[in-house]
Amino acid sequence: MNIENLIRISATEWEIPTLVRADMRVPVRLFATRELLEQILDDKSIEQAINAATLPGLVGAVIVMPDMHQGYGFPIGGVAATELPHGVISPGAIGYDINCGVRLLASGIEIESARGHMDTLATLLDHYCPSGVGKAGTLKVSIKELDQVLRDGSRWAMKKVYASEADLAHTEEMGRLEGADPAQVSERAKSRGREQIGSLGAGNHFIEVDVVDEIFDEKAAAVMGLRKGCLTLQIHSGSRGLGHQVCTDYVQQFQSAVRKYNIVLPDRELVCAPLDSPEGQSYLGAMRAAANYAFVNRQLLAHSARRAFEETFKSRDAHLHLVYDITHNMGKIETHEIDGRRVKVCVHRKGATRAFGPGSPELPAEYRAIGQPVMVPGSMGTASWVLVGTQGSMQRSFGSSCHGAGRVMSRSRAKKEVRGDELRRQLESRGIEVRAGSLSGLAEEAPQAYKDVDMVVETVCQAGIARKVARLKPVAVIKG
Repeated sequence: MNIENLIRISATEWEIPTLVRADMRVPVRLFATRELLEQILDDKSIEQAINAATLPGLVGAVIVMPDMHQGYGFPIGGVAATELPHGVISPGAIGYDINCGVRLLASGIEIESARGHMDTLATLLDHYCPSGVGKAGTLKVSIKELDQVLRDGSRWAMKKVYASEADLAHTEEMGRLEGADPAQVSERAKSRGREQIGSLGAGNHFIEVDVVDEIFDEKAAAVMGLRKGCLTLQIHSGSRGLGHQVCTDYVQQFQSAVRKYNIVLPDRELVCAPLDSPEGQSYLGAMRAAANYAFVNRQLLAHSARRAFEETFKSRDAHLHLVYDITHNMGKIETHEIDGRRVKVCVHRKGATRAFGPGSPELPAEYRAIGQPVMVPGSMGTASWVLVGTQGSMQRSFGSSCHGAGRVMSRSRAKKEVRGDELRRQLESRGIEVRAGSLSGLAEEAPQAYKDVDMVVETVCQAGIARKVARLKPVAVIKG
């Protein structure tokens, strides 16, 4: 696929029409500048988006965000909606790390008074928030109690005094997806997850202390409690081994489901089942359970991070209030207007963030006037952004926006081209405290392995599917 084969709608929007391939059910819409498209063409993500456009029951278009890159079957940065009741649900179009997401917390601590404490803060965050591949979390629960976590999500955390009412109010879906069914989660998945609650993991997961560097929307920033020059905290993690195993289990099970329902696919990684089938319902129950686990995981990490802040600064301003907790690997049942009619759909967002606009009843009351907060982390050493959803996102992207910068370099290539020790020295020379479980893991996440996050954010804002609120700059990074 060449850029010349795409239909240019605007400087930030392109289309691949259904006439490109006979099996496409809907077109593909890409939000990207020409420069970002040229980076995207280096991998198979556009081919994956075209393949995704063949899924049964699709409505509207397959949407691709500017942070798009190659994933398992379905491109990361992709959004697709299938109509209920007969449209399909695809584990590969949701992702292995179910409810991987970002939680943003904010404080009243000003950076000028905090500089002498950053070494202590980074060390305490690293100590209280376990990280690394397979690392145990802050809690180990019985299988019986794990089932309660899977069913109740953040409500379980609140009962255990790890969360407040305000935390739940500022978490997508109040931190709990209805319809979660622990019985549909395998024993293998549960055994992997029962010891990992409250852990960060590795890969692109992180905890980052940032300072609010610039504010672009004073009203929205004030509603969120973001003040220029004050410290914030981002937590990026998901459902750990439990969610990964859920996806693994159902990808295997759906290999036979596609044959049973006579579904023809161009890529077996897109295996799926009708939403109203027993197989589809089982996966929905398991996926929602894994999503609830991830909400609890980030809530416990936030609880540990609050402890680190309070021990470091010992002042009222050290309290971290939750701005919002968003997800980016999820299948959600939502109602959207498509071609002039209200349609109940399952929106698959893989490496894409829900970005509901102003007035959406799903949002906390204080955010209905401004739209849903959307966090877009950069890579280590670069800016991160706080955006809000718009009416444009509701009309053109199923209420979705980008979720990060998006990779341009594989992890293996990054490890070959970047030395972890040199990267750490570079970051520390710029005043960024670094705590990393391994230097090779640090190298995998080097800034040069990612697109320019400022360009990605500029693209979605120019396209009208998000609006800038604030830019954050890192002062401490904790990696698994």
